[in-house]
Amino acid sequence: MKAAALYSAAGSLLLTSLAAAPAGGAPGSPGAFGAPGAAELRGTAVAVARARAAGIAFGPCAAADVPQAPAELRCGTVTVPLDYAHPDGRKIELTVSRTRATQKDPHNSKRKVPRQGALVYNPGGPGASSMYFPLIGKIPQWKRTAAAYDLVGYAPRGVGRSAPLSCEDPKHFFKAPTASPAFPSQAFKRQRVAQAKAYARGCAQRSGSGLRFYTSLANARDLDVLRAALGEDRLTFMGASYGTYFGALYATMFPSHVRRMVLDSAVNPDPEKVWYRNNLDQSAAFEERWADFREWIARHDDVYGLGDTPAKVQRAYDTARERLAGKAAGGRVGPGQLQNAFLSAGYYDDFWPSRAEALAAFLRGDPEPLVRLAAPSPDTAVEAENGRAVYTAVECNDAPWPTRWKVWDRDNTRLARVAPFETWDNAWMNLPCAYWPAPRQRPLDVRTAPGELPPVLILAAQRDAAAPYQGALETNRRLAGSVLVTERDAGTHGVGGGPNPCVNAYLDAYLLQGRLPARHTSCAPRPEPEPDTPAAGAPAPGSTSRDAVKGRAAGR
Repeated sequence: MKAAALYSAAGSLLLTSLAAAPAGGAPGSPGAFGAPGAAELRGTAVAVARARAAGIAFGPCAAADVPQAPAELRCGTVTVPLDYAHPDGRKIELTVSRTRATQKDPHNSKRKVPRQGALVYNPGGPGASSMYFPLIGKIPQWKRTAAAYDLVGYAPRGVGRSAPLSCEDPKHFFKAPTASPAFPSQAFKRQRVAQAKAYARGCAQRSGSGLRFYTSLANARDLDVLRAALGEDRLTFMGASYGTYFGALYATMFPSHVRRMVLDSAVNPDPEKVWYRNNLDQSAAFEERWADFREWIARHDDVYGLGDTPAKVQRAYDTARERLAGKAAGGRVGPGQLQNAFLSAGYYDDFWPSRAEALAAFLRGDPEPLVRLAAPSPDTAVEAENGRAVYTAVECNDAPWPTRWKVWDRDNTRLARVAPFETWDNAWMNLPCAYWPAPRQRPLDVRTAPGELPPVLILAAQRDAAAPYQGALETNRRLAGSVLVTERDAGTHGVGGGPNPCVNAYLDAYLLQGRLPARHTSCAPRPEPEPDTPAAGAPAPGSTSRDAVKGRAAGR
């Protein structure tokens, strides 16, 4: 996958549709399950002290954590309480990876660069691991950062071997090709409600009584324990997508523990949005990004032959859906898998050429490019099932959700009339939260006072669909002293460390020198992708890695 360099090099980003919650109750109200209280504060302090004393014994990485890890990548574990209110109770271990700062100036081999500590990265999810992240130091855009910082990745609680969660048998996770209509019938809706209830029951049965402790607040507390285990007095952190949310929680809970913080593609932390309303906002944003993609395909009709207007491209896509509903391509790709492949193009415009050519090839009678792009792989079933389980558990636990199906039906039916591309698929992904068996907490009110927190750098693409731009504006308002850098008229999810030199200049200046622009600023967009022009009859080039967007893919 080409994507933003940061994510493709890390190799483990599981970008996700952000789910959301309705109004009701006082966000952050005292006594709400999981809200910061005296017991959790004491428990965090105990865990931090223990982690600082124990440190992390780094050694060779296990194949289960990082297959074929190079020698410079080292792995270890850090112990955290399952329940921070009871730090002497059940413990879990989080896996951690690290490369040491090279201290080599990439532009002057004779110059030694001062080490600035550890840079911890989280790619989002919930459900994503950054165990591969330290290898990003090999990429030219990241060599200066890798010279100054130990690069640190980790698998958050529930992910990989970090006390993994599961909600269904991975053997059954990649289901048969599905027909996922943009305007579902009442019978189809009843079927999906039943599936959501069964999935929620499965989470409780397979994950047990500890299910309630997989939350964003716990993730923020884990981050502070990791900071201490690394021997850092203050944290340098970069979070992307969902990682920006619990990064903002960390900044609110532990402002004096922050050294520098980058929030890339910030999600909306407004308690009234977390998480149900964020989900609706995201579905609307994906409709706009789908329109951008269709316009691009139409401009290159001479290459793809899918129509010279967005409306004609839509008809070509609908024709493919209808054919796949009648007969799955390669026996594995139905309309749901087609949707997954094209949704990934809403995250990364680098995916536009391969998706357009696969669609064109399929309509010409060659299904192989589409099968390569969209068919689920049994080899990734365990990882994908785990990713979806963590995603569901964290977001369902984090906030109240509508518990009446009629509310979901009303809101998504209205939205689907103007935003049919992703609305219902997004709803089905998150519907288990309506029937969730564990207690829900009230979201913490993310907010810092002037001077309480060191300046934070926020990065955002103006047309990002996965994390709509309003989220970056809201994060900027709530974190006093933060500065927002916007990539104008661009929509790739994740802008730091990618192909835009303007954005990267601001990122480097902040991480390496602590410098930020005086006020909100912007960068011109990266160039649009160029269409691929394969030889006649040749298969279209495809992504060489799984679609990172879809730990949720098989749930369709």
